Amino acid sequence: MSSENQTQSKQSDPEIQTELDQPVTPQKRGGFLGNLAFNILIPVIVLSRFSGEDSLGPSWSIVVALAFPIAYGLWDLRESGKVNAFSVIGVISVFLTGGISLLELDPQYIAIKEAAVPGAIGLAVLGSQFTKYPLVRVLILNAQLIRVDALHTALSTKGNTALFDRRLSQASWIVASSFFLSSVLNYVLARMILTAAPGTSEFSEQLGRMTALSYPVIAIPSMIVLLIAIWFVFSQIHRLTGKKLESFLVDAG
Repeated sequence: MSSENQTQSKQSDPEIQTELDQPVTPQKRGGFLGNLAFNILIPVIVLSRFSGEDSLGPSWSIVVALAFPIAYGLWDLRESGKVNAFSVIGVISVFLTGGISLLELDPQYIAIKEAAVPGAIGLAVLGSQFTKYPLVRVLILNAQLIRVDALHTALSTKGNTALFDRRLSQASWIVASSFFLSSVLNYVLARMILTAAPGTSEFSEQLGRMTALSYPVIAIPSMIVLLIAIWFVFSQIHRLTGKKLESFLVDAG
């Protein structure tokens, strides 16, 4: 018995720690800091401090500022080894912002673009309910976090599979509402801040201010709504299976 335990500890434990601990924890930290730095902090600094005629100027400051989120998005796509729809949308969104700014189009087009991107994602969340792969399952019932097979077995045992599917459909509306809220806030923020003529240093500074405010004004309220959806689904798991959520977590076993 002791030799078997030693063999298992030598063979299984290192694999588990290598698979779970090393890839997951560093990537989450690096991803958050990278997103914060390349998508918000650096562009804000460039647009706010280097858009004057004695520095990069209005046009080049926009090019340099937007190059960071674009480069980071493309790098993230390459490192992940697979196409992430949200990353692709993010890169396209930045390209559109840069194109509208450099072409010196009316700032209202940026406001429309800022509203259209999250609005389109919200519609995609709702539309995906009529497919085999609803986005709410991808966003909330992540196989890296939840033991989905065990959850389905527990729901089937209680005869609550169909009811849980209806609850997921309700959660889809909550998740979609977070994107619709972001759409409205994006548009209002852009219309309030972008008042200067495109191609001027003042416009570049306003673009930087909009980027800086987008996180607290838009991301935080939208994240709160998304967390409500997650809480709703997790509470239904406990209610419809009669088991604690921890029993379905990947780390719990």
